[in-house]
Amino acid sequence: MPRQASSSHRIHRIADQIQRDLSELIPRELRDPRLGLITVSEVQLSPDYAHARVFFTVLGAEPPHVLATLNERAGYLHSLLFKRLRIHTVPTLHFVFDETTAKASVMNALISQAVSDQAKED
Repeated sequence: MPRQASSSHRIHRIADQIQRDLSELIPRELRDPRLGLITVSEVQLSPDYAHARVFFTVLGAEPPHVLATLNERAGYLHSLLFKRLRIHTVPTLHFVFDETTAKASVMNALISQAVSDQAKED
């Protein structure tokens, strides 16, 4: 296997492991009902493994509050990951609110409205 393909596969494997670990650690370690239900939707790792963009969605809480809390606690979560992962460099965590589901909901509402309007015209 070419080195670049092998490296890319490793990045995806580590990103997936970080996603699984954070999905378990966040609700267990950050027990704050004001954070609602947080779902880690994706982790993007930099090629040098130094940084990880952690995309999340939230239900039952305000995204800006959750984003601020997660970024405040990123160092703590990093230290917990360091104990779990068997890699030389555990990336610095950067949390990002994933707006995909919110945008999809808006698009679905617009499509439903357009279909309803079309049915009324026919």
